[in-house]
Amino acid sequence: MTKKIVVTGLGATSPIGGNVTDTWKALLAGESGTHTLDNDWAETYGIPVNFAARALVRPEEMMERQEAKRLDPSAQFALISAREAWADAGAPSVAPERLGIDYATGIGGLWTLLDAWDTLREKGSRRVLPLTVPMLMPNAASAAISMAFEARAFARTVASACASSTESIANAYEHLQLGLADVIIAGGTESAIHPITMSSFSSMQALSRRNDSPETASRPYNVDRDGFVMGEGAASVVMETEEHALARGAHIYAEIAGGGVTADSYHITANDPTGRGAARAIGLALEQAGADRDEVMHINAHATSTPVGDIAEYAALKAFFGDRIHSIPVSATKGATGHLLGGTGALEAIFTILALRDRLAPPTINLTDQDPEIPLDVVTSPRALGDGPLLAISNSFGFGGHNAVLAIRSV
Repeated sequence: MTKKIVVTGLGATSPIGGNVTDTWKALLAGESGTHTLDNDWAETYGIPVNFAARALVRPEEMMERQEAKRLDPSAQFALISAREAWADAGAPSVAPERLGIDYATGIGGLWTLLDAWDTLREKGSRRVLPLTVPMLMPNAASAAISMAFEARAFARTVASACASSTESIANAYEHLQLGLADVIIAGGTESAIHPITMSSFSSMQALSRRNDSPETASRPYNVDRDGFVMGEGAASVVMETEEHALARGAHIYAEIAGGGVTADSYHITANDPTGRGAARAIGLALEQAGADRDEVMHINAHATSTPVGDIAEYAALKAFFGDRIHSIPVSATKGATGHLLGGTGALEAIFTILALRDRLAPPTINLTDQDPEIPLDVVTSPRALGDGPLLAISNSFGFGGHNAVLAIRSV
């Protein structure tokens, strides 16, 4: 029998806010989290991009120094957002064997790995920290969260590039349906604003180069968009069966009604231009939700602000929805937050949940001249979503051809 899976807790630390409330407020206000970096990387290494969307509140301001020293920044962000989500959910009383973790990252402990390499080259093997491997491994975030909350059902890790945390929430939905846990903390994290990644993404011409105007660099759907903006942070949700949530009197934000995960099998970095895999992921999410495409009233798009990626996503949406896609309100929130890679899907799932709660689609900033090849109904100022039941989807697509979509329903 299909169970109703609900969200009872939200947590986030992002480029526009140190918690969910501040992040949502800044998003609705049209604020940008992108700024010039306060370092000399561009000059030292010849990197053509000198800006990014760093987390607004640094992790050292939100956790004890001794704890932070044992975690890579990506795991620090993850634990901070998970703690907020857990507290927001009312710290559910659940047996450790019935509490699970489904968490994600695209890259993992990049800073730990590269700092250790520098230490090895400059100071020798004896100076490499013994916790280097536990800090750099991709499952470090899920492990840290599981130990913080004594979660013993499982602590799983998804690493599917920019689709990672959407897939982690889709997995949590399925694991709750299967009865593998009563409560799950799901989400994703990333801290990869580093000379290596900035150089690599610049070399593939994926990053915007608007050094003279970083706040407006991420401009989804704009005719002169020239790439994405690197972001960092984490977002977490507490999910449980509706039966379990009601039994403990929990506040319910929304229902995760379904998740669709597919692969393009096309190219390691490029989307399938036909959008077939992405369209199928949308269909699978709605099939799990028992919903028809005509019920979708809002879309949080992946929309990274790359010339090719935005077009490919439109192709997928058009292939699935037909001409109706031109009348569905679409929000592209990376204009404000930049691209959090493995953390972006969970953050945008929270934006979708809050849009349904407040019946208010958040704005897409920096859209001044919409690409005529992408004739979507893009929300550029907060827009009311109307009365009655609401169903929305949140899209994520990642290198390797990963597609992940969530269907989210209002309560």
